[in-house]
Amino acid sequence: MTPRRVHLRITGLVQGVSYRASTVDQARRLGVKGWVRNLPSGDVEAMAEAAPEAIDRFVAWCMKGPPEAQVEGVAVTDAPIDTPFTTFEVRR
Repeated sequence: MTPRRVHLRITGLVQGVSYRASTVDQARRLGVKGWVRNLPSGDVEAMAEAAPEAIDRFVAWCMKGPPEAQVEGVAVTDAPIDTPFTTFEVRR
């Protein structure tokens, strides 16, 4: 199956609530590769790559996030796969 890559921008109360660490845990559980980082705006940004059904589950999780988060929205945009990711990590 052809992998899918998506760019996500998560808005709401998503910094200071373990969103990035929880995202890494969830991505690894689902077999998703890519990265997640905080943005100066207070949003969280992620790039995720996996089988389409894993991406769907990952995006659904991102819409809720960890228990302490208050996600207002998740903008999802398909992105081209130039070089495949090998891990899922927090970027600074």
